[in-house]
Amino acid sequence: MDTATPAVTVALHDGASVIASSGQVDARRHGELLLPAVDRVLAEAGVKLDAVTGVVVGVGPGPYTGLRVGLVTAATFGSALAVPVHGICTLDGLAYAAGQEGGLEGPFAVATDARRKEVYWARYEDARTRTGDPAVDRPADIAEALAGLPVVGQGAVLYPEAFPDARGPEHVAAGALAGLAAERLAAGQELLEPQPLYLRRPDAQVPKNYKVVTPK
Repeated sequence: MDTATPAVTVALHDGASVIASSGQVDARRHGELLLPAVDRVLAEAGVKLDAVTGVVVGVGPGPYTGLRVGLVTAATFGSALAVPVHGICTLDGLAYAAGQEGGLEGPFAVATDARRKEVYWARYEDARTRTGDPAVDRPADIAEALAGLPVVGQGAVLYPEAFPDARGPEHVAAGALAGLAAERLAAGQELLEPQPLYLRRPDAQVPKNYKVVTPK
């Protein structure tokens, strides 16, 4: 599952392929849409939740509120089912999908909407190999560094003046996360801890100079 972008996406994977999947784009309803999506995917696959042997969750980067919905839900499932919970960088999932679905070989970049007129982004040598850590920047500030490269994701679509060669998919799909996780686990690679990759402070913060009121 992944809720790091406006897409609320869930998939069931058997280690070789996606059995069932669901994806809805709504930046403000992650908490409302995620559990029904899980139920829908399980029903489509004809299995119950206790058949799940592991959980993969996108760790971002992404906005604070949406991202934590998926991470908390994944942790809850992991605890209730006593199964491992694995993290995957959401940008890695998009890169993997670009290679699998779009035939993009590389090098290229991935960019998602970070709001505040910024993007979360990373550069890739190919669909499975990220060449640096994810970052958050204004599109104009990285346009020269990414000049000539295809850019995958909603960030490229939103800022065509900075990223003229926009490629799909626009949003991450949980099936791609699961497929990438299955490949890495089969190869004996360690996956990320299911901890949020925010890259910046949340929008909602305690005011610095608030008045403390105490009873007399």
